[in-house]
Amino acid sequence: MHTPDADAEDLYEPTERPPLHYAEQALLGAVLLQPALLPTVEDLSPSFFDSPVHAAVFGAMREVPTPAEMTSSTGLAWLTAVLAKARPQAPGLTPSYMHTLISACPQPQHVAAYAVVIHAEHARRTIGLHAERLAQAATDTTVPDRPRHALSAADALARHLDHLAEQFPSHARPLPRTPLPPTPRPAERDEDREAEQWLLACAVSRPDQVRDMRWLTADDFLDPVHAGLWQAVTALVHRGDPVDPVTMLWEAQQRGLLATGIAPAAVIALLSEPVGSADYWGERLLVRNLLARALLAARQITAYTADPVNSVHQLVTGSRRALADLHTIRSRWQHATHPLASSLPPVESTTAPRAGPGSPLTTKPFPAPAPASRPTAGRVP
Repeated sequence: MHTPDADAEDLYEPTERPPLHYAEQALLGAVLLQPALLPTVEDLSPSFFDSPVHAAVFGAMREVPTPAEMTSSTGLAWLTAVLAKARPQAPGLTPSYMHTLISACPQPQHVAAYAVVIHAEHARRTIGLHAERLAQAATDTTVPDRPRHALSAADALARHLDHLAEQFPSHARPLPRTPLPPTPRPAERDEDREAEQWLLACAVSRPDQVRDMRWLTADDFLDPVHAGLWQAVTALVHRGDPVDPVTMLWEAQQRGLLATGIAPAAVIALLSEPVGSADYWGERLLVRNLLARALLAARQITAYTADPVNSVHQLVTGSRRALADLHTIRSRWQHATHPLASSLPPVESTTAPRAGPGSPLTTKPFPAPAPASRPTAGRVP
C-alpha cells in the first residue's frame, strides 16, 4: 500500500518520461544547489516549462530573494523559501521532491545546456499550438469572413516562425524527414458540384470574363471533369476561338474528357444553363481551396512537431514550406477580391491564333447575331 507521500511523488515521476523532464529537473536542481546560476537562465520564464510543478518551482526561484552569499553551501534556507513560495501553485509539492530535483542534476555548471533543451521543446509546443489555431480557424464556420480569419492565424504562425528563426541556429539537415499525412480529398457536396457547373456555364456564356480570371486554376475544382472543362474554356479563350457549348464539346473530345465516361449530351446540358456570374462562382471555389490548404498546412505542421527527431530549425523550415502553398493561393485570392483599379488593355497579337490539334475552330469571325430570347429551362442536376 502506498503512503500519501509516495502517492504525491508519483505525480512527478511518471513511468515514461521524455528527455525534457530530465532537463527541467536538472536545471531546477542546479539553481537550487547554486542560486548564483539563476541570472544565467534569466531568459527562461515559467511558461517555458512543460511540467506545471516545475514551472511553479522556477517561478518561485525568480521571486524569492536569493541568499546573500552565493555559494553551493547555502543550507536549507533557499530550498525552504522556494518550496513555501511554490506551494500555492503546486499544492502537492513536497520537500522530498525538492531534494529529488537536486539529485537529478549531474553537473550544475551545465545549466545553460539544460536551458537550451527547455527552450527548444517550448518552441516545439508553441509551433504546435499555432498549428492547432490555424486548423480551428480553417474549419470555423461561425465567423463572417472565413478566408481572412484563417489567413490571420497563418500570419500569426509565420511571425512566430520568424521569431524562432532568429533565436535558434541553423541545422546541418534543414528539412524534416517526417512522413506527411495523406492529403484528404474534400467531400463533394451537392452545392460544391453545382457551383462548379454554374461557373463553367457562365464562362461559356460570357467568355470575356474568363480573360480576367487567371487567378482560378484547374486545381481549384473538386471534379476532375469540371477541371478539364475549365482548362478547355481557358484554352479556347486564350487562342481566340469561338466559345459555345458545341465548340467546348469538341475541345473536350480533343482533350480526352469524353473518354472518362461523360456523355456529349451531358456536356451540352451542363454548359447551357448559366446562373449568376463566373467571377462569383470562381471566387467561391478559390475560397474553398484556400481553406482546405490552410487545414492541410496545419496538419503537416502538427505532424512535424509530433516528431521528436526534428530540431527547431527543421520545424521552422518545414513549417514555412507547408505555408508556402497557402501563400500562393492567398495571392490568387487577393488578386480575385482586390483587382487593380486600372488595367492595361489586352495586347492584340499580330499572328493568327493557334488552333488545337486537329481542330478547325479558328475561323474568320462571322457577324454576331442579335441575342434572341429563349425560354428558361430547368437546372441540370
